[in-house]
Formats: sequence, structure tokens, C-alpha cells
Amino acid sequence: MSEFVIRPGTAADDEARDALVRAHPEGSFFHLSAWQRVIHDAFGHRSRELLAWQGEELVGALPMMQCTSLSGKKNLISMPYAVYGGPVGASPDVDAALVREAGVLGAKLRVGRVELRTRRAPSFDGLPEAPELAKGSLYVTFERELPGDVEGVLAGMPKKARAEARKARKKHELELSHGVWFVDDLYRLFLRNKRQLGSPGMPLSLFHKMVAEFGTDCEVHLVRRGKEALAAVMTFAYGDTLLAYYSGTAEGADRQFSASNFMYMALQEWAVERGFRYFDFGRSRRDSGAMSFKRRQGFEEADLDYRYLLVRSKDLPSFTPSNPKTAVLRDTWSKLPPWMVRRLSSSLARFLP
Repeated sequence: MSEFVIRPGTAADDEARDALVRAHPEGSFFHLSAWQRVIHDAFGHRSRELLAWQGEELVGALPMMQCTSLSGKKNLISMPYAVYGGPVGASPDVDAALVREAGVLGAKLRVGRVELRTRRAPSFDGLPEAPELAKGSLYVTFERELPGDVEGVLAGMPKKARAEARKARKKHELELSHGVWFVDDLYRLFLRNKRQLGSPGMPLSLFHKMVAEFGTDCEVHLVRRGKEALAAVMTFAYGDTLLAYYSGTAEGADRQFSASNFMYMALQEWAVERGFRYFDFGRSRRDSGAMSFKRRQGFEEADLDYRYLLVRSKDLPSFTPSNPKTAVLRDTWSKLPPWMVRRLSSSLARFLP
């Protein structure tokens, strides 16, 4: 590829950037301009996107945002509050140039690190004159091709999960409904689960901004037993893939009614009915309960090859639930009253991208 130039992206570039993302095999829902708009509106994080141009043709993009951690340190993240990110270029040379320029920008801004939430290992080797490109392997993701008909969803589940989902539908009479008006129900259940895990949640305003910004690409699904809300999940549509993202369950709903088993089975059926080819079950921490649950649903994990340019930081980020040093914080958080969790989550979420 002949010479190309890299410059910061602007709102005027959104249409061209989104077209590039949708055509690129490594593009994702979180690379789209709408994600940056929502995150900026919700938290105030500034876009630091880099675009590669060859004449008048856009040949690469690296969506990034500047975020501040709890310690006050600035970082560049591609993409915050997302599970996927990183460069999408027309060639490995374009990808490498975008990442190299991100390192230069990071040094200029005096950030701790540039975090690239790349789904697969970068296609280029080495980054001369750039900070160390370190690898983090804390997370895995789950995705599979959907069957050609609705009946194939239940038939394709492992025996035990299939029996639980069938019992939830037949014996417990669970039903799956969908509509963005269920967003408040989702938020209540989501925050309950985050408190149980000892982790801050998100502000309710973020969920409403997503519903407003993403339009028909965002949906909220609710599992009910009669009038009782048992579980909920927010999904994002991207091309031929349905991505299950934020979710929550009521206390005892899984133990008594297999609500999550039913919800994800019924959600895949819903996806098949609407012509989706793939179901993305999302990211989980390695060896976590969520990872085990997804395996029991018949999904196989794939490593997420996140990369980090260590600019001023000397180590990879360690403030995670997997770090034993955060155990006391998690335990304390899980014991806070729900009203306090909600209030503190709205303040803390800005610093936990």
C-alpha cells in the first residue's frame, strides 16, 4: 500500500468510519461512532480516535477515548465499557501505524497506557520506536453459529441445560418478552447482580442513552413468571450477529426457576426467528462463574488477545476481580445497602471503564 497519513477523527468522519468498520472482519459494535457518542454523553470521556487516509480514501481507524482511573492516571482505551476494540485497517501496515501513532499520542498526553481490546492477536510484528506491546489474557469470549431453525436451539444444548430450559418453559411457565420499556427492570436486576459480585454498576442514564442512541440495534428482553420479573438482558445487533450484553437476575430466580437457562435459550430462538446467523455470548473472566455457565450452555470459549502499550505505567492493569487484593473491597461492596450501591455506582463508573 502506498503512503497514507494519520490524523485525529472528527464527527464529520463518522459515516466513513462506520462504513469501514462494518466492512472489516475485526470491526465490532463497539467500533461504531454511536458507542463513542454514548460514552462521551454518559461519562464525559474525550474521543482520541485516529484515522488513516490514503488520499481521499479512509483505510484504517483506531477508535479510542481518554479515560481517568480511580488513581487519577489518564489512559487511552479502545474501547471503554466495551469488550472489543483495537485497530481496523486495510493492511497490517495500517494497523501497525495506527498503534504506533497511539503510542506517540499517549506519550504526548502522558498517559499510563494505551489499552487495545483486540479480539484476536494483532496481524503485525513489532512496533519500532513504540512502547512495549504487552499481552493480557484475563478474558475469554463466547460466540457460535445459530441453527437454521428455532427447534435447533434447544436440540443443540447439552442434556442438562436442555432439561432445565424445557422445565422452565413447561413447568414454571416462563415467558420472554422484549421492548425498550423494560430498561428500568433490567437496570434493577443488573445492579442487584453487580452488588452481589462486589462490583460497582453503571448509572441508569447510560442504559437510557443506549436505548435512545442505538435505536433498533438495541433491545431489552425480560423473563417473567406471570407478572414477576425474573431476569433481563440488553442486546446489541451488529450485522448478522446478536450480542448479549448487560444482564441481571432476581434473587433465587436461577435456583428456583432456571431463569438464565431459559432466557438465553429463548433469546437464541428469538435471534433465529429474526434471521441472525451468530450469537455472541460476550466476555467472561477466565475461571469465573459466568464462564462456567456459558460452557454449560454448550458454548466454547476463545481467548481475547488484548494488548497494552505501556507508556508511563510499568505493569499491566491489576485492579480487577481476579486480584486477591481486591477481595476486601468486593466483600464490603456486597454488604452495602442497595440505595448506596446505586448512588455510588453512578459516581464510580466513570473511573472504571
